[in-house]
Formats: sequence, structure tokens, C-alpha cells
Amino acid sequence: MLVGAIVYLISSGQDIALAGEQILQGLYNSFILLAVPLFIVAANIMNAGSISDRLLTFCKAIVGHLRGGMGHVNVVSSLIFSGMSGSAVADAAGVGKVVIGMMTKDGRYRPGYAAALTAASATIGPIIPPSIPMVIYALVSGASVGYLFIAGLVPGLIMGAVLMAMNYIQSTRHQVVKEEAVPLKELPGITWRAFPTLLMPAILLYGIYGGVTTPTEAAAVAAAYALFLALAVYRSISFKKLVKVFTESAHTSASVGLVISAALIFNYIVATENIPTQIASLLSAMDLTQFQFLMVVNVTFLLLGMVLDATTVILIVVPLLIPACRELGVDLVHFGIITVVNLMIGLITPPYGILLFVINGTTNIPINDIIRNVLPFMVVLIGALITLTAFPDLVLYMPRLFGYQG
Repeated sequence: MLVGAIVYLISSGQDIALAGEQILQGLYNSFILLAVPLFIVAANIMNAGSISDRLLTFCKAIVGHLRGGMGHVNVVSSLIFSGMSGSAVADAAGVGKVVIGMMTKDGRYRPGYAAALTAASATIGPIIPPSIPMVIYALVSGASVGYLFIAGLVPGLIMGAVLMAMNYIQSTRHQVVKEEAVPLKELPGITWRAFPTLLMPAILLYGIYGGVTTPTEAAAVAAAYALFLALAVYRSISFKKLVKVFTESAHTSASVGLVISAALIFNYIVATENIPTQIASLLSAMDLTQFQFLMVVNVTFLLLGMVLDATTVILIVVPLLIPACRELGVDLVHFGIITVVNLMIGLITPPYGILLFVINGTTNIPINDIIRNVLPFMVVLIGALITLTAFPDLVLYMPRLFGYQG
């Protein structure tokens, strides 16, 4: 994107200093972007400490005794952890690595199946609030981050439900042995030890919807709270490990920042050439209904998600489609959720789904084995996506309870 933008500026006779100007203006006017590195720090602190271990113990006590119990623990832990990290990769690389070990212990589950379910459940990460992709979508669309966050609750639960249903079917088919139920008398103690961790999503949501914090300030609270838990409550992170956490977070934030900077220049070029209006006019001429338009978008995003990073697609492609959404009366919060769900499914779509390679890199489970086992989970997630597309009220129900007028 950077090279293409610079070539355009030179060939069109514009001052190349425009590139720097667009980056500085875009970053200066986007206070919300500060949420991205803060959520990254929060996720990395939780992975480095014992926070994720306590979370898994709690999930095992709740659903581990069911048929396919450890698979259900995988999904439920992703649902809870996603309320803290906002990142699919953080979910897969952190809690995911631990839960794969738990699933494959004593040969309960095949390594490829455990890895595939972990990759699939990690897609819930950016759907349940907080969500880094939603922050970036809000940047380019002008939609409310708060309403986007709360709109992700029901879709995230639906995605978790279909994954647990498929896990149950697969576990029954392969006669997976049930886990022993945790004695009832031990449940209060397990819950109490995990309670500070479980409190984080509630703190974030209350902060945003109670009017106490902006989404960016909520991200700072999340990072500070994770640090407080790791240092003061659980005392599970050393100074040396903390330095490593901040270093890794800086690297990840810089990578995301580079993509965003390049996209800001690219978006300037797109606006200069009036491309969004041209695309909106083309789609209007096709006389598509809202549902037909969204299904075309679904197919497009699923294909793009196979080969491109979600951040890149949101920054480059979404701004081209926003005018068409307004022309057809598509709600921008609904469109945002559809976009993020699409791109999360793309993260597990062969052959280039990045989550497949993250799991492969952290566990050394053969990539072909993961791909073969992930296909049934892809199918049910696409089914959930179509349902969310066809019934916007499923997405908009929660925001409307909090005063959204869409």
C-alpha cells in the first residue's frame, strides 16, 4: 500500500509530502486508535500471568463434565477471554495453546481436532467486546464504537453455541470419554479464584455504557486492571516477564500502526479519485435488495479474508462500501458486525487462514491435519453468518436496549 500510494502521488504530480501529512492528520484526529495498543497490552499480560489458567479451571468446572467437555471448555474459555483481549490471535496463542494441551492429554482428542476447534473458537475473540477490528471499523465508518461493542454480544454467543453443538456431534460420533464432574463443594472456591478475572468484561461494559469511560479509556482500564491482577492479586508475573510483555506489545502495535498509516494515504487516494461514489452508483444501478447486497459482501469478504489481514480489508475495502450501505439503507452497526464476523471466518479459511498458522506455529501440529478438521466448524460458522445477515434484529436487539435508534 505504501509503495502504491507513493507511486500514485509521483505519477499524478502531487507533492510526496502529502503522504506524511495524511498519516499525521489521520493519527492526530483518531483518538480511538489508542485503544488498539492498550487492548494488545491487556491480552499479553493475561497470557503471561496465571490469569488464563484460572479461567480454564473455572470453565472446566462449569462444562467439562458434558459430552465433549474439554471441547466445550475450549469454546467457553474463548467466549470469556474474548471479553478481555479483543484479538483472535491473542486468544489462539494464549489460552488456545494451554487448552490444546488439556484436550490432547491421555489421547482424549486428536491433536488436529483440538487445534481446529481452538482456531475456530478464537474467531469469537473480536466479536464479543472489546474488539480491535471493531475499533478500526468505527474509525473508517463513523459508527459508534460503544454500540458496535454491545451489538457483538448476541452474535458472539450464537457463534459459541453453533461451535459447541458441532463439538457435541463430533464427540458423540467418535465416542469421546466424558470428564469427571467437579465436586459441587469445590465449585465456590474455583469460582472465587477466577472471580477477579471474570470481573473484567463487566468493568469494561459498565465503564462504556455507564458513561464512566470512553472506549479508549476503557482500553486503558483493561490494561491497568490486567496488570493489577498479575502483579498484586495473583503475583504471577516477574519484572523480567513484564518487560518482555511490553516489548512484544510494542512490536505488535507497531505492525498494526504501519498498516493503518499506509491505509490513511491509500484512503486519501481513493477519496481523491471519487471511487466510493462510483462503486455506490454501480451497486445502485444493479438494483440489489439489502439482503442481496449483504450476501455479495459476505462472499467478497470471505474470499478476501482468505488472503488478507482483517485490518487491511477494513481499512481499504469497507470505506468503498459505506456510501452503498447508506444508499441502500443498510444499518452501519449491523454492517460492521457482518464485516467482522466475515473476516474472522476468513482467519480459519484454508489455505492461508492466519489462525491455522498461529496454532501450527505454537503447537507444531501439522497444518494439513488442522485444515482437515476445521472444515465442519467453518460450515456452522458460515451458517451463523447467514442467519445474522438475514435477521438484523439479532444484531441490533442489544444496542436498541441501550438507546440505539438504528
